[in-house]
Amino acid sequence: MDFTEVPVKQDKKSKMKKTKKLKKNTTMEEGTAEGGPVEGKMEQTEAAETSFPPAFSLSDIKNKQRRHMMFMKFKQEKRKQKLQIRKKKKKERKALGDKAPPKEVPKTIENQRVYDETTVDPEDEEVAFDEGTDEFSAYFNGISNPKVLVTTSDRPHWRTVRFCEQLATVIPNAHVFYRRGLALKRVIPQCIARDFTYLMVINEDRKVPNGMVLCHLPDGPTAHFKVSSVRLRKEIKRRGKDPTEHFPEVILNNFSTRLGHSIGRLFAALFPQNPQFVGRQVATFHNQRDFVFFRFHRYIFKNEKKVGIQELGPRFTLKLRSLQKGTFDSKFGEYEWVLKRHEMDACRRKFQL
Repeated sequence: MDFTEVPVKQDKKSKMKKTKKLKKNTTMEEGTAEGGPVEGKMEQTEAAETSFPPAFSLSDIKNKQRRHMMFMKFKQEKRKQKLQIRKKKKKERKALGDKAPPKEVPKTIENQRVYDETTVDPEDEEVAFDEGTDEFSAYFNGISNPKVLVTTSDRPHWRTVRFCEQLATVIPNAHVFYRRGLALKRVIPQCIARDFTYLMVINEDRKVPNGMVLCHLPDGPTAHFKVSSVRLRKEIKRRGKDPTEHFPEVILNNFSTRLGHSIGRLFAALFPQNPQFVGRQVATFHNQRDFVFFRFHRYIFKNEKKVGIQELGPRFTLKLRSLQKGTFDSKFGEYEWVLKRHEMDACRRKFQL
């Protein structure tokens, strides 16, 4: 038999490959004619990244990573625009000099606060009389010195125990004792017999400190706080060395109402009145929107004009839940103030402290 050359049928795969190659070649030629394929692609991506259309919505992007990347770039563009506007305003103010208009004060919840009738006037005679006859008058008159007992709830987690130990290093003349299942009604008489002026109980939930009962002895009052955002010393970045035994200075900020004034005096009576400035340690209770932020710092003199600050820790945030007259009594205690969220949180610009 004569074997002649018979044309072999091409497969579909080979045809698809050839068409793909032809398309690639045509795109390469077009790209080189316009200035190179890489340059053309880079210009397209840059234009897409830097300029967003007015009706652009990130929710239309289905890919999660691509959506996050575009969101970050969108935020960067907004920051650049804000910086340009600030620089432009600065130049205009410099050019105008003394004729420049006054700076606009931004509207915040603090400076739009609703006026409270119980705001304390330091020169008021009635306030001065109340301060001279309240439960803290013996401390502020120098008759008694603070002595604090710090304890926990039953079977505390190691994090709560460590938090109590660090609080005892911040508050001078503070002693940590374990609860051992005793009720607070039995603990309070023992504290009074041993000349303690404060009982501090740290409660916990799910192995995290979440509450504080602060009872002034022997006559009260008793304050119950919610504790949040607890950071121990090891969890604070760029912290200083451990605190020394010097008595710290105490700073109380923004306790303006009658309730806030009594809470501020409650915190002040925890520390001795004669701070030792050699230690350069400061304990700060800063009230902002009824949240009390506690910070413990050491300040360092860099030169005649500059001062540096090191945070020593621990740090935490307090929210007042109730203020009770007298010592702790959960059943028959008389409450001076109780937090009612539905009534008090109706207006965001009205604060209690």
